[in-house]
Amino acid sequence: MKSPIAALLPLLVMALSAGVAAGQTQPDSPPANQSEKPVKAIGYRIGGGATRIALISTGATPQAHGEARVEAKTGATYIEADVKGLDQPTRFGAEFLTYVLWAVSPEGSTYNLGEIRIDAAGEGKLKTSTQLQAFSLFVTAEPYFSVRQPSEVLVLVNEITKDTKGEVLLVHEYKLMARAQYERLGNPLALSVDLKHVPLEMYEARNAADIARSRGADRYAADIFAKMQESLKKAEDALARKAGNQVIVSAARQAVEFAEDARALAAQRQEEERIAKEREAAAAQAKAEAEAKAAAAAVEARRKADEEAQRQAELAAAREAKIKAEAELAAVKAKMEADAQAAKAKAEADALAQAKADAEALAAKTKADAEELAARTKAEADAREAKALAEAEQARQAAEALRAQLLEQFNRILDTRDTARGLVINMADVLFDTGKFDLRQIAREKLARLAGIVLAHPGLNLGIEGHTDSTGSDELNQKLSDQRANSVRKYLIEQGLPETSLIAVGFGSSMPVADNSTAAGRQQNRRVEIIVSGEVIGTKIGRQ
Repeated sequence: MKSPIAALLPLLVMALSAGVAAGQTQPDSPPANQSEKPVKAIGYRIGGGATRIALISTGATPQAHGEARVEAKTGATYIEADVKGLDQPTRFGAEFLTYVLWAVSPEGSTYNLGEIRIDAAGEGKLKTSTQLQAFSLFVTAEPYFSVRQPSEVLVLVNEITKDTKGEVLLVHEYKLMARAQYERLGNPLALSVDLKHVPLEMYEARNAADIARSRGADRYAADIFAKMQESLKKAEDALARKAGNQVIVSAARQAVEFAEDARALAAQRQEEERIAKEREAAAAQAKAEAEAKAAAAAVEARRKADEEAQRQAELAAAREAKIKAEAELAAVKAKMEADAQAAKAKAEADALAQAKADAEALAAKTKADAEELAARTKAEADAREAKALAEAEQARQAAEALRAQLLEQFNRILDTRDTARGLVINMADVLFDTGKFDLRQIAREKLARLAGIVLAHPGLNLGIEGHTDSTGSDELNQKLSDQRANSVRKYLIEQGLPETSLIAVGFGSSMPVADNSTAAGRQQNRRVEIIVSGEVIGTKIGRQ
């Protein structure tokens, strides 16, 4: 006699493709609800024939094991998974009702390949396919079949055997849904699973509805949540009147899809709400800091203006004193010459030698007085020049200090280096969807924080440069690099930065920073760089 789970397998085949598609196209949940883990992936060669890879236990269910037959063909890669020794998923908590097979790409993106239904002996099989050619396989316990991201409850991961054909690739990290996203108070089903009288899809639908409600979907995604409630009621009514399994399962699976859509949308909107609040707080703080700096700058400007006025007054006084001294000197000289002439005319016959000595002594004294006045005037001019140089050095040091401060602040958000062009901020390719120019949520969050810092320092200019690897045509690469650079510029303008301070340009694949013949090198070349410049940080490069 077949188990209740095995009896439902034919019904699952019709709905499997829709669940897989939903798992492969929906956006990620907010980062606050996720964790990350490293894993090894395999690059399967198209036309290389079928190969097998082991599925080994993570320790969650020590006796679990299995294998997958993988064959990469033009257009798709086909997978046949066979697992054994799995515990019933409710062992991990009342919220877990089924198992899902996942693929993770070398870039860290996860894809729901379908639900693995196990029988009473803990055995199950799944035939599916994916557009990926290089990926890692693993199995997780899930609350329902249509989840968009894998949970933290990993039970099986792929393990390379000596007979496995393909290139080994390292996936540094991929996202797992935090277990708290699915936990609720008490037993959501109010009893143990009874698959003899109730299809598993009904439990999954109730579970999905309870999870969506606990995540605030009734408030943040009310329209979709209402559709879920309507579908769940149809399924419950069909179960109550003992309609056929196909009618019950169809309504229940539709309820699960709506519940997952509502949960994901609620999580996204809550994250957007959090980011908006953080952005408002950052803007308020930046405004306060800018106003304080503006007030300090005004005080400093007034102080410098007063000092300059005093310096000009001192210079004018010095020039006037010099002119007066020169006039007095000329008058003294003229008087002395006249007196000398008069004395000579009056007493030529008297003590000529004495008169000459007196005249020479007077001339020597006059010369000494003039030289003393000139030396004093030069010393005052030298002191003013030294003071002006000191003020210029102080301004240069202030620019260097601001540059170092911005470098440290930007590095907290994105990788930043100091160059002759200015501060170069690197946005890696992973902050965009593969082959697209739409910013991911984490990229928007980082750019929002970056904009808050730039707004606090008027006078900064941002040059946004898009780059690609050499994959694809030059025209396609140029277009993608332009689109990515302009996506960043548009988002920064939305954050309040003035359009006149932002320039966006794409360079296609013309400026690589690494070898395009390797995957790692191509990933480094797929980037957007933001060059921060301006005289306030000692760099004149930027919009003139």
